[in-house]
Amino acid sequence: MEMRQLRYFVAVASERNFSRAAEKLHMAQPPLSRQIQMLEAEMGTELIDRTVRPLKLTAPGRLFLKQAEQILAHAEAAKKMIERSAHSGRQSVVFGFVASTMYGRFPALIRGFRKAAQDVDINLIEMSSLEQIPALKEGRIDAGFGTQRFEDPAITRVLLREEDMLVAMPETHPLAQEDGPLPLARIAQEPQILYPSQPRPSFADQVLAVFHDHGISPNIAHEARELHIAIGLVAAEEGIAMVPEAVRRSRMDGLCFRPIVENPTSPIFMSFRRDDSSRPIRQMMEVICDRYPGWGYAAPEGLRKELEKRGVPKA
Repeated sequence: MEMRQLRYFVAVASERNFSRAAEKLHMAQPPLSRQIQMLEAEMGTELIDRTVRPLKLTAPGRLFLKQAEQILAHAEAAKKMIERSAHSGRQSVVFGFVASTMYGRFPALIRGFRKAAQDVDINLIEMSSLEQIPALKEGRIDAGFGTQRFEDPAITRVLLREEDMLVAMPETHPLAQEDGPLPLARIAQEPQILYPSQPRPSFADQVLAVFHDHGISPNIAHEARELHIAIGLVAAEEGIAMVPEAVRRSRMDGLCFRPIVENPTSPIFMSFRRDDSSRPIRQMMEVICDRYPGWGYAAPEGLRKELEKRGVPKA
């Protein structure tokens, strides 16, 4: 699979017509059609339904379109970051992050890093925990901040902390009028909104695992693509959702948050290449260990050990 094939496919999906897509791409239609056919052959399925006019995507095609758009967006972002770095002549660092971290302490950590490393250009890319693994191994990011557990011999993954899960619900919901935490059995009776729908595994699977571990089958009403869509659906009274505690800071109108009796948690990890001893990664570790106690969290022991390996004395 080539990047140009992804661009061709996205163009055809957008125009819903091979001729118009070819014009948009400044190429002839026959080679465009051949490239799409080669892509479909590699995927092992038809991505475009050619029996209707205008053209439409098949079910696998709709799924592939989302992934193709993400890949192209990440590639364009990486290209721009490299160009900026080359022109500035400064050292640069790229951090990948999952969307939910933006509701928590991640923005404050980035501000702290900017002060500690004023000579370093910082680039941020939103990507799922799963996407961070190949991005790290391929050098597209230097560190990732995610919520999924994984093991890879090329990657060091350090637990920063366990974040409480809460239940987000419309402020008009009958359960929002009560006090105290809710049991999972009662939560499961309500229509559930999971996120993200893709890629998996994700936070959605953490939520399902919490229910499964307690022998409970939840009532799934929606699977949203992104966190802000999920909490928007909650505010629209389409259901309730289990979310990381940091989402409480979203301040979206019409939302209420309740704790959970069983006190489930979601981990937050920092991941980086196992052989990475660069100064920016060390500085980010130092910023986290310095800032966490002020927020009431223990400084991550895993980061302390990594800093000791790098010759930084234990505070």
